[in-house]
Amino acid sequence: MGRRRKRVATGDGVPSPRKEEKAPAPPRKEKKKKTDIGKVFINISIGLCIFSLIWFFYALYMRSSLARRVVTLHPSPRVLDANSSSPAVSPERYWGSYRPQVYFGMKTRSPRSVVTGLMWMRQFTDMEGNLRHTCEQGDHLQGYGWLMHDGVSFGVQEIHDRDFTLTTEIVKRMGGDHGGDWTWRITAKQHSIASSAPVISLMFYAATDIQGSLQAHVEEKNRLSSVTGTSEELGNFKITFGKPTAGEDAGGKYARYNYLQTRSPGLDKLTDIVKNSLNHKFVFSPPKGEKRSYFAVDSYKVTDHQNQQKDPKMESDFVVHQVTVQTPFQIEVLFESGSFRERPNQLVGSVLTDELEKRKMAFDEKFESTFGLQAKGFTSSQIEFAKAALSNMLGGMGYFFGQSVVQSVYNEHPVLYPEGPLFTAVPSRSFFPRGFLWDEGFHQLLLNKWDSQLTQEVIAHWLDLINVEGWIPREQILDDEARSKVPSEFIVQHNENANPPTLFLALQELLEKRDAQPESLSSQTMLPFLKRLYPRLQIWFEWFNATQAGHIANSYRWRGRDKDSNLFLNPKTLTSGLDDYPRASHPSGDERHVDLYCWMTLASGIMANVARILGEPHQVYENTHRTLSNNNLLNELHWSENLHTFSDYGNHTQAVSLQQEKVFVPPGQPRHQFPVSRLVRSVRRAPKLQYVNALGYVSLFPFLLHILTPDSPKMEHILRDIQDPERLWTPYGLRSLSRTDPLYMKRNTEHDAPYWRGPIWININYLAVRALHHYGSIEGPYKEKAATLYQELRTNLINNVYKQYLETGYIWEQYSDSTGRGQGSHPFTGWSALTVLIMAEEY
Repeated sequence: MGRRRKRVATGDGVPSPRKEEKAPAPPRKEKKKKTDIGKVFINISIGLCIFSLIWFFYALYMRSSLARRVVTLHPSPRVLDANSSSPAVSPERYWGSYRPQVYFGMKTRSPRSVVTGLMWMRQFTDMEGNLRHTCEQGDHLQGYGWLMHDGVSFGVQEIHDRDFTLTTEIVKRMGGDHGGDWTWRITAKQHSIASSAPVISLMFYAATDIQGSLQAHVEEKNRLSSVTGTSEELGNFKITFGKPTAGEDAGGKYARYNYLQTRSPGLDKLTDIVKNSLNHKFVFSPPKGEKRSYFAVDSYKVTDHQNQQKDPKMESDFVVHQVTVQTPFQIEVLFESGSFRERPNQLVGSVLTDELEKRKMAFDEKFESTFGLQAKGFTSSQIEFAKAALSNMLGGMGYFFGQSVVQSVYNEHPVLYPEGPLFTAVPSRSFFPRGFLWDEGFHQLLLNKWDSQLTQEVIAHWLDLINVEGWIPREQILDDEARSKVPSEFIVQHNENANPPTLFLALQELLEKRDAQPESLSSQTMLPFLKRLYPRLQIWFEWFNATQAGHIANSYRWRGRDKDSNLFLNPKTLTSGLDDYPRASHPSGDERHVDLYCWMTLASGIMANVARILGEPHQVYENTHRTLSNNNLLNELHWSENLHTFSDYGNHTQAVSLQQEKVFVPPGQPRHQFPVSRLVRSVRRAPKLQYVNALGYVSLFPFLLHILTPDSPKMEHILRDIQDPERLWTPYGLRSLSRTDPLYMKRNTEHDAPYWRGPIWININYLAVRALHHYGSIEGPYKEKAATLYQELRTNLINNVYKQYLETGYIWEQYSDSTGRGQGSHPFTGWSALTVLIMAEEY
């Protein structure tokens, strides 16, 4: 016992079991274990930080990379060479009336062209601010437009102001290295109803665009006899201003002259500069008339605010020659290129007259051989109308250079698209003087009949704008002049938004013409054209398939519908081209749009055809076309058995209306301190997934684009709807929305009048006439009925558009379905000019 106690006391030997259990681990080992765990946690933390940083910078890189894609052009070789519009390659098209936004002007197809133009004003009138320059509906002209224009070498235009008419004529002559010479002849005549001969001031001007210089040459104190200049694109040149005469071979007339030479901060400021330079101190004193003070350009003073804002490097020369003279009179303006060294004579006087007559005769012959209207029995007045419709489209061609403003979901703010050119027709010189993607396909259906080379070039210009994603901005607002005519909310283009690919319609026409006329020049150039075009067509088609696909296989949905559905009776679908046409009342990802389905059916068939011609793999396109062309699939996705029509599908209710918003104003509080009451949408019944019960243009698309088989039983319903006056038929054309539809002619907001909710549109009516002609020409149970409707609809359209032109002086954007009267933008010689093809029966 004692030993045991001694051992325990001294701690020597082996410890007792109990003490062994309680003894802690050696301190050194515990510390090491804790250290190892800490290191693991530290290493994990460091790893997570490094991973987070890598992920963060990768995300930044990816976002930056995705943000750049919207402004990265497609890498394939451009369809057009960089110098394709130069005078060396295309001298005959170098100069042209490529300024559709002004009543009369010319420029070259070059990035920084010298521009020329005409302004005018009526003197001694009570009306203030009657200076005319840019095409404005607010000017209330009785009519204006090209009567003849061949798109290349000459044009004749009439402008009907209140009590006088200006006739503007252009003739070009090739020679030298810079597009040759040209001459203007301006003839002014008073109207027969005018009480006295008006005194008019014509203001001819020239302006550079940043680069180049102009020098005014003055004689007789204030008369600007000529302007000499130089620029990179034109070399040296001279513009000579003739004196007014009473007509060719007639004596001179009394006139007063004034001029202005200044600097301009931009081409969009020219009108303002002239207005601000006007002075009333000058006296008009003809030998046999009273002395009267008149307005004339004097001097332009830049304000201090403008001085602070302007950049001298961005300013341009601007010279104005004003001649004030009493009607009737005639004036000629001659442009001579410095590189045209062996000209036979000057293009003025009788030489100009002879050239004009030759060009007019050649134009008449080509027009008849192309459209054959005289052979069809049309009157001379109807033929003159058709010539004016074509000529306005040709004379309204524009050459634009600049940058669109675009944005993707990866861009915090709008960014500038790459700088580039666009040669295109425009819908309306007054209201839409710029390029619109879906309009252009319709424009080229007409222009292809006149000049297939021109159509190839225009299609190439549009496809050369495509970015690496396969997107083309649908509205081309490329420079300050264009932006000055566009409300700010429409300037930014978003890359998820499409537009109907109507260029495939024009391409289809080119391919058919190639097959029908293999020996023509345009047919011989088609193969190299298609080879360069093809990579861009591929990415464009793929972009549609990827970005506009619906939730269900083989369905499609327009992106870009208005998001704030509270303010719209039916949220607009601007991207479809049909704006306020009724779609599903509540936009959602479940929507299926039948018109887009049909556009993709058309596009896939043409892609297969192009691929086959080029020897490229075409099976994918053929399979897609075969699938989409299957009427059983079309019926499954879009045929409403209850409505007996093709329909969109989506989250929809009919029970909607616009009602005045209730704004609570506490008792005793002033009303003006609270928000203004608005019209907002009231939904009386919850929406559900169903077919959209709107009968109109969208319902017809399987018929319009020839997707229905001739023996489809659905044809009976479509022809019935077309023929029914309570639905689509009118004496003036097919209305856009059935009269029985709840939204027929209903406003979409308190500010938006009905647009595609009843009025007659010529582009869709052209497709309808073309479809009736198609189904009336091939075997099927509905052949006879389609042929009968074809004749009736064709006659109604021609008669009404022609009648309105005679009565108003204009071709219009749309026509009333109740009276046939023209309405909307005017002149609208974009797709409304397709009336010429309807007259010619060229489909």
